[in-house]
Amino acid sequence: MQPFTLERPRDLAAALALRAQAGRTDAAAEYIAGGTDMVQLLQENVRQPERLVSLAGLLANTIDAGLNGLRLGAAATMADVAAHPGVLERFPVIAEALLNSASPQVRNQATIGGNLLQRTRCPYFRDVGYAACNKRVPASGCAAIGGENRWHAVLGTSEHCIASHASDLAVALVALDAAIEISGPSGQRTVALVDFHRLPESTPHLETVLEPGEVIAAVMVPASPLARRSHYLKVRDRASFEFALVSAAVALDLDGDRIRQARVALGGVGTKPWRAREVEAALVGSSLDPAALRGAAAYAARGAQGYGHNNFKIELMQRVIVRAVQTAGERAA
Repeated sequence: MQPFTLERPRDLAAALALRAQAGRTDAAAEYIAGGTDMVQLLQENVRQPERLVSLAGLLANTIDAGLNGLRLGAAATMADVAAHPGVLERFPVIAEALLNSASPQVRNQATIGGNLLQRTRCPYFRDVGYAACNKRVPASGCAAIGGENRWHAVLGTSEHCIASHASDLAVALVALDAAIEISGPSGQRTVALVDFHRLPESTPHLETVLEPGEVIAAVMVPASPLARRSHYLKVRDRASFEFALVSAAVALDLDGDRIRQARVALGGVGTKPWRAREVEAALVGSSLDPAALRGAAAYAARGAQGYGHNNFKIELMQRVIVRAVQTAGERAA
């Protein structure tokens, strides 16, 4: 671990004035909250900031689940959100995504804002012994292309990066049309979560739309008839403390045995939390018959590109969608 200066601002305004950055490996000053991901990357010399700016005690940790929707303070912990009665009753996909994440110890410490900003689990990013990683060192190359890439993305990739996004929670929130409230030196702004994370394109080291001095202040999820009948399905190599090979967050509004509306988002397969809009459109008017669902799920493969070891994800994500839709459809609203 490289030496750094730890700043402890007296309030949020003072922290924002220091213009640190989040989600940037090349930043001289970075924000830290729960630190469950940050500390590991500091220890491994993946992140080497000159200064860390602590957000401890400066952001809200409230959980408000009302008739108009859900509002989560950025400092709310994963454990507290997953256990909240309003979340369990009205937004089960969020609770399931959180409970399928990390370990109980990590969930007790990790914050909602930090979860959305966690870095990829690409081994070439996290091991500084590999020189070629455009996400860690811009313009250095991508060792995963042509290397061991079983864990990597098949959607939203570029010739510069194929690292998959790691957050389970972000997938569930994208399916529910969540938005992010961002605080910065110039005030507050709101960004739809589906637009919050950037595609890698030619600048994979730029992962979000956050500007210097900006932090996630809250997550807002609108009330929806789909949210109650929702489900998160995660396929992984082991039953706990493992990241997704493929995951799907599904929310449904049914008219009898027909799908009136559907929301589908995918994890483990995209360079960002992936909204499957073509699948959603194909599901409208469909029954829960497996054959009909398979036809709709096939749209997820449009534009997908495997890189050898991860080719299996293209078929697997279609099967995961079918199973997740069936499970959500059987759930009482």
